[in-house]
Amino acid sequence: MSIEVSKLSKQYGSQWAVDDVSFDIPTGQVVGFLGPNGAGKSTTMKMLTGYITPTSGSAKINNLWLGEDDLKIKRTIGYLPEQNPLYFDMYVKEYLGFVANLCGITKEVPKRVAQMIDRTGLEREQHKKIGTLSKGYKQRVGMAQALMNDPNVLILDEPTSGLDPNQITEIRKLITSIGEERTVLLSTHIMQEVEAMCSRVIIINQGKLVADDSIADLHKLHKKGKKVIVQFKNPADVSSLKNISGVQKVEALSNNRYEISAGVETDFQEKLFNYAVENQNIILEQKEIEDSLETVFRSLTN
Repeated sequence: MSIEVSKLSKQYGSQWAVDDVSFDIPTGQVVGFLGPNGAGKSTTMKMLTGYITPTSGSAKINNLWLGEDDLKIKRTIGYLPEQNPLYFDMYVKEYLGFVANLCGITKEVPKRVAQMIDRTGLEREQHKKIGTLSKGYKQRVGMAQALMNDPNVLILDEPTSGLDPNQITEIRKLITSIGEERTVLLSTHIMQEVEAMCSRVIIINQGKLVADDSIADLHKLHKKGKKVIVQFKNPADVSSLKNISGVQKVEALSNNRYEISAGVETDFQEKLFNYAVENQNIILEQKEIEDSLETVFRSLTN
């Protein structure tokens, strides 16, 4: 396992920011770390990177114990915090060379810096001062420094904050490619990003773990009903659709299309087929709509 967390907790005064959290992440997974503001995501990430000390519990990163091997751990991980700390008076290329030296890269520093500039799309900005860059490009500089030491584990706190749609797509591709061989733990409030990049989701709320599963299994476990879009050849009577056993709600859409909500156990396919036959109508299209990850997230954290 690249990351092993056991009963990790952090207390500030009388408040538990993180309370008895446990999870394991193997190599080759991109895991979304989700929770509302103040849930304890950033605190957990800061503990895993050795920036703050846990009140109790333990963690291992790359088989190294947190609290015992912190310097060794920092040499094997890349970290992009939510508040991206940069030296605004330094030029991009100069700063990345500085980071390379801090990482102990003693040979071919220019080559490594050039690789990170190319990988994060900073070619046109490399000779500018960091303070003059847009927020999106500052975020790219932060990604470049996090990758500089070729880490086995990458911990990213809101990595696409401030990026435009094109930049988000590029960073997603970068994170996905990194996750094929390494471990990536990332937090974000954008559920589309999680669904696009992550194979698994960990959700915490008020410092406690409330979910740890694949996105597909989260949908199955927390499904409260079914929604189906049906298109008939001819108009259907809304009231008669509502009379189908198990149907809870019917909304008429355009072009003889209807959104039908029902309980989880309702067999839509058979019942709608029988309805169409009885009413001498034809089903042209029928598709089930999955609840969004955002809906599942709200149900777990409200």
